[in-house]
Amino acid sequence: MVMGVLKEIFGVVKPIIGMIHLKPLPGTPGSTSLEDVLESALRDAENLVRGGVDGLLIENFFDSPFYPERVPPHIISSMTVIAWEIRKRYDLPIGVNVLRNDSEASLAIASAIGARFIRVNVHIGCVVTDQGLIQGRAHQTIRYRELLGSDVKIFADVNVKHGYTLYRVPLPQASRDTYYRGRADALILTGPETGAEASVDDLKIVREALPDAPILVGSGVNPDNVEAMLRYADGAIVGTYFKRDGVIGNPVDPMRVRKLMEIVKEIRRAHGR
Repeated sequence: MVMGVLKEIFGVVKPIIGMIHLKPLPGTPGSTSLEDVLESALRDAENLVRGGVDGLLIENFFDSPFYPERVPPHIISSMTVIAWEIRKRYDLPIGVNVLRNDSEASLAIASAIGARFIRVNVHIGCVVTDQGLIQGRAHQTIRYRELLGSDVKIFADVNVKHGYTLYRVPLPQASRDTYYRGRADALILTGPETGAEASVDDLKIVREALPDAPILVGSGVNPDNVEAMLRYADGAIVGTYFKRDGVIGNPVDPMRVRKLMEIVKEIRRAHGR
């Protein structure tokens, strides 16, 4: 049933997940201290919650250049501390994404702190990225979740941004393979890079190919396009628009969050939900 997983996690239809882009973690170029990263993350979390989002997604966004797959233990431990502190303060569903593609680290953190979902950028197939070649490890991720006895859900990108997939099959097949063969719990569609709009046409194609799959928009959502996006998508992950002046490196602006969420509430009311 469409929306089953998302409604179970977020308690609403068309949920909006706000991004918490962590400052550079210790050991990363430009890093200061873990305390500074934590304080910034808590401020952004507070502003997202005040603005009315339905969930939070924690990501080591400013850790570039990214490790292509496995990250070292100090990144995992730092993100666990931060995610735990956010989890203690806010009664919202939380997700974890360890960039660029450490799905097992994401699962470990999420399972330890009681998060509800993770994002996996390359779940199946093979993608050429600015980190080099990244191969999907759905077989390991799914089995590791079983090993942990975890119920954390896997939100997986299809044709992920900042990458060129070598698994060049039509979008409907790539989506079906990610959902059925990769056993993802929800799919994410994005534009070509951070902040770039996803294609409404692509969303329509995937919706028609997978009428019962939860689909999220993963980039470029703003007040001007959110209604069109949510016509086919079941929710959205929003980062860039929520930042002050729409600049990715700025802190979250609660007024921008409220503006978008008011439109989303109208969309929900229009659908009688």
